[in-house]
Amino acid sequence: MILATTETVAGHRVLRTLGLVRGSSVRVRHVGRDIMAGLRNLAGGEVHEYTKLLAEAREQAVDRMVAEARALGANGILAIRFQSAEVSRGAAEMMCYGTAVKLG
Repeated sequence: MILATTETVAGHRVLRTLGLVRGSSVRVRHVGRDIMAGLRNLAGGEVHEYTKLLAEAREQAVDRMVAEARALGANGILAIRFQSAEVSRGAAEMMCYGTAVKLG
């Protein structure tokens, strides 16, 4: 599966556009991570606990998007974008979407 944020891929032609595909993951903060993040907040710098949480959510969203594209018979996803939103206090959604295509 070729994944690209661009609308084309060098050396490939779009033979067929199969449509929008997406994947999402909703994650809730963990009390233990919140305590560590709060302590880091006092010192400043990167909050590694949340960085890891968001990276895991992105990977799961991409995996779900790729599964949806494969089910359509795609071998590529173009114009991939990410979006995140707070669903409720302490819970966030990571959404990944793009256009499933058949590349040749």
